[in-house]
Amino acid sequence: MKLISIVTPCYNEEENVEELYKQVKDLFATTLKKYKYEHIFIDNASTDQTVKILKRLALRDKNIKIIVNARNFGHIRSPYYGLLQAKGEAAILLVSDLQDPVYLISDFVSNWEAGFKIVVGVKNESMESPIFFFIRKMYYHLIGQLSDIKLIKNFTGFGLYDRQIIDIMREIDDPYPYLRGLISDIGFEVKKIPYVQPIRERGFTKNNFYTLYDIGMLGITNHSKIPLRIATFAGFSLGILSFLMALIQLVLKLVLWDSYSFGLTTIVIGIFFFSSVQLFFIGIIGEYIGSIHTQVMKRPIVIEKERINF
Repeated sequence: MKLISIVTPCYNEEENVEELYKQVKDLFATTLKKYKYEHIFIDNASTDQTVKILKRLALRDKNIKIIVNARNFGHIRSPYYGLLQAKGEAAILLVSDLQDPVYLISDFVSNWEAGFKIVVGVKNESMESPIFFFIRKMYYHLIGQLSDIKLIKNFTGFGLYDRQIIDIMREIDDPYPYLRGLISDIGFEVKKIPYVQPIRERGFTKNNFYTLYDIGMLGITNHSKIPLRIATFAGFSLGILSFLMALIQLVLKLVLWDSYSFGLTTIVIGIFFFSSVQLFFIGIIGEYIGSIHTQVMKRPIVIEKERINF
């Protein structure tokens, strides 16, 4: 019997982890009963009852394996590290908030058996707020236009990865890995399965503006140099524009010496405009420098506090 690894990152999901465990267990007891499975929960130092609930489940079911992180290592590093701990012939990343439909695992496995090394879920529709979904779609479109490689639109990481893909990921020396981009960068053919993302029924999302901005900028800095080149072209273009404006001002002053005045308003607007442009592009450069800084630190992806049933 082939072993399938289910990897579930979680943080303060006491309302959902047990229900998710039951859904996965039922799926393998019925539709996928010819497979063995392990369900790895990697907890990002939850402050609620999540770990306590998982330990109770692990006592009576040895298919449940638990990794508890020493601290919250964030939503980028912890899921990736969890995938690296998988021992199965294939690993499936499945979030703990029940917004990744468990039933799709059957489709993932059948397509994997058909020969695909990577099978992913693509949320073309969502029952979440239309405004947030629209913003997400615009982001995926933007990063797709900027990226040096063809990224998967509306892909969050939910999918199946063959052991060969996991072995490749183990060889990648990246302390802050962007999974969504790496999957495209590896280059294997990807089978995409569309689904409608259900609304979160229990608990609250742990994402905020900072975490969403972090993953957004990570996708850009890891896979595109276009913002840096835009900064160069913008600086060159604005330099020419400034020279032409200065030349026009000089000519007008020489021709209309007594009546023409530069005006304080023009000077103030010019200062504020060019200062804001400079700060914007300094920020862009800062994001790339921050990404380089993270790489050269070479810190471990995750430090474990404990692991159970391994």
